[in-house]
Amino acid sequence: MTESGKAHIIGDMESLEAIYGVPALNSLAKELDYIHPHYRAYIEASPFAALATSGPGGMDCTPRGDAAGFVVVEDEKTLLLPDRPGNNRIDSLRNIVIDPRVALLFLIPGSGNTLRVNGHAVISVDPVLLDRFAVQGKPPRSVLVVTVEAVYFQCARAIIRSNLWNPEKHVDGDVLPSAGTILADVSKGKVDGGKYDREWPGRAKETMY
Repeated sequence: MTESGKAHIIGDMESLEAIYGVPALNSLAKELDYIHPHYRAYIEASPFAALATSGPGGMDCTPRGDAAGFVVVEDEKTLLLPDRPGNNRIDSLRNIVIDPRVALLFLIPGSGNTLRVNGHAVISVDPVLLDRFAVQGKPPRSVLVVTVEAVYFQCARAIIRSNLWNPEKHVDGDVLPSAGTILADVSKGKVDGGKYDREWPGRAKETMY
């Protein structure tokens, strides 16, 4: 960054608040420290959430998704999130072991509003709990038990600006590099990208749960 650019960096709260002012009443009134029935409706309608965590190695944000209601509202202060099969990097889980702070952003297809939840999580391998979340006879390896500390809806501006749910704006997958192409290139040929792409549909089907 140039010296001229550095001169325009905001580095303190006073300068930041001078630009943005104070939050409107509505922005503050919507935040609760428990899951209100209205917010429960959003969680139970959502098939997708982004999970953010923080740890010694830095930040992590991973997609989580399943049938709507896959995140269970156990009570007004507790959410249960099964950890389905993935790539076994377990970046989020590694972070939670060290730093239990988590944030969730729920999206609901067709809805402009999203729902944000902040809290603390622990990783449970209680057999009874795992069995509750079994799909096709396969339980998850673990379940995140999230204690809710803040929950509120996010207004629809970002969804409206992005035109996210408009099928006419969906990107044709063929115009993007495939996962196999990316792996082959970034690994400098150590990964057979063509083989990866050919095997992916079958592997995904077999390991979805």
